[in-house]
Amino acid sequence: MKQITMILFNTLLIIVLSSSAYAADDCTSIQDGVLTYSSGHYLEGQPIPTGFDAYGYNYGAHLFSGSYANVYLGGAGFPPYDGDDEAYLAANPGAASHWAWPYREYDLGMKWNDAWISNKDCDGDGKLDRHYGYPSYVGSGAWETNHTRTLYFDDGKKCKYVDFVKIIAVPSDATNTGGIWYTADGTEIGPDIWGQFAIIQEIVNDPCDGVNGLQYISPDHSGWGGW
Repeated sequence: MKQITMILFNTLLIIVLSSSAYAADDCTSIQDGVLTYSSGHYLEGQPIPTGFDAYGYNYGAHLFSGSYANVYLGGAGFPPYDGDDEAYLAANPGAASHWAWPYREYDLGMKWNDAWISNKDCDGDGKLDRHYGYPSYVGSGAWETNHTRTLYFDDGKKCKYVDFVKIIAVPSDATNTGGIWYTADGTEIGPDIWGQFAIIQEIVNDPCDGVNGLQYISPDHSGWGGW
């Protein structure tokens, strides 16, 4: 079973994020009920809820739980996928050509910190901040985990695929050589992803494909602090 990295950076364009301490008087939170989904989203203009939305996002708690396809479908202007392929495509035929559609049966759990996607708007643009106080994710301390699961059949055999990935925004003094990020002293951080992030740990279990256990761990460290 081909491995897929479930980091869903483009989805962050739906609503953005932040990474440092906030002055409460300067920020608008989801609880205020005035922060809305961005232009182009299926729920454009609607208030972001304090709990889980129809797609599986809980921005207040920094969580996602649901179909992998639903991470992207809302931002592409489609309603949430509900598990009924025939009915969904009859109403939304364009979804079949979306690149995430083949992964609709993958269950995805994501967790992140404020520096990945915040539950506040502190810069006054009406959106949840991203890398607040930093020009990019680099050096912001952002991190995310992705836990992906699915079942598939291989020659009539039922197989279970599970993938767990840790990703961090690279430090400001990190360097990228040959697609690998390194610390200032030359220690390997991990493989590059999206130009500003590194994978620091990945665990894959797919017995039908002969893949089991730890596939990568950062030689520097695999925890969140110190980046």
